[in-house]
Amino acid sequence: MKILVCIKQVPGTTSVEIDPETGVLKRDGVESKMNPFDLYAVEQALILQEKYGGNVDVITMGPAQAKAVLEEAIYMGADRGILISDRKFAGADVVATSYTLSQGIKKAGQYDLILCGKQTTDGDTAQVGPETAEFLDMEHVTNVKEISAVEGYEVLVTENQENCFRKIRLKTPCLLTIEKDVNSPRLPSYKRKTEMKNPDIVELSLSDFEDVNEENYGLLGSPTQVERIFPPEKNESRQLFEGPGRELGDRIFEILKLKKFVV
Repeated sequence: MKILVCIKQVPGTTSVEIDPETGVLKRDGVESKMNPFDLYAVEQALILQEKYGGNVDVITMGPAQAKAVLEEAIYMGADRGILISDRKFAGADVVATSYTLSQGIKKAGQYDLILCGKQTTDGDTAQVGPETAEFLDMEHVTNVKEISAVEGYEVLVTENQENCFRKIRLKTPCLLTIEKDVNSPRLPSYKRKTEMKNPDIVELSLSDFEDVNEENYGLLGSPTQVERIFPPEKNESRQLFEGPGRELGDRIFEILKLKKFVV
């Protein structure tokens, strides 16, 4: 079984500057980490590999520094990393990002199963996974809380629809987005890190793709444009009350009533 996991490097801090002209985050030199949702997808891939055999690759799109999350996934147990990196991909919205990923996946090889985290902590759109599947013309299920079995060319999954759970059987190849807390992601292995001096990481740029039309990537290929983006204002004002519990409860209730949070 060949499994590919789409991962992303996201800011590890809320103190991120924004380019006033393009409206995109300035990622260069910012403290970064693997998107937390993607950790569950990587762990799920490794669990399936241990149960059914095969290989696990990880792929990411970003600047050169994004190689760090590929290495982290490899030290967790993945076999190979693929870095999609080119200045022409900068400023991509979810559509252009999904298309770029689909082109990178086509170049990387044939996979039975593609896993993604449910969403990212920087964009929170939860759209890249299903849109990538659409560009690949591939069956897909979102919000997967369990992969019950892989039987031949079929996968049995449970989808979380918030008000109910739905069991779905779909044919491979397919793409699944994984919910959080479906497993406990393992830590990267220090032993594996020391033994693998040069992790297997392949780098792809626009010139490697089947479609080399620059207008389909980055800002040029993004149908949505950000008019204005700004960090939220921080309100650090507070009031401190002291006294017995019943008195404090009454005061808090009066404040909530005054602000019309309760009636």
